[in-house]
Amino acid sequence: MKKSLIVLAVCLFAFMDLSAQVEYKIVTSVESIVPSGLGRSRIISANENKDFKQYTSTQTAEDNTRNKSKRGDIRVKDFDETKLLNFYNLGGIRFQNIAANDAVITSKINSMIEEGWELAFVNSGVESDAGKDDGQGIFITRYIFKRNKS
Repeated sequence: MKKSLIVLAVCLFAFMDLSAQVEYKIVTSVESIVPSGLGRSRIISANENKDFKQYTSTQTAEDNTRNKSKRGDIRVKDFDETKLLNFYNLGGIRFQNIAANDAVITSKINSMIEEGWELAFVNSGVESDAGKDDGQGIFITRYIFKRNKS
């Protein structure tokens, strides 16, 4: 009995692809922290793939092998842009806007999960001058999803 279980287990592992192919997708939310609600807030999701190798150059002391691609070639023209509300309005911070953004971002995440994606990592940061009379800034969050390739 034990031998037949071991044989069965070995057979199952023999048919499994242990090196499953995984693909990743990044969805970015950019939320404005510009006072008076003058900024723009969005969820951005690219619909086209880019090969980083086309935009990479190798530089050594002996040889500078420069990639001849132009910066404009890197731009993605096929992407989804979902509107979000700004954190601030004329009255100051707007908590209702934050709750609304949370609902929209949650909807995006749930939609991605329904499409077979798994939320793998989340990374966020704030950019702001923070100098005198600072009137600019963004809160950016990158949601990194993964799924097995079919």
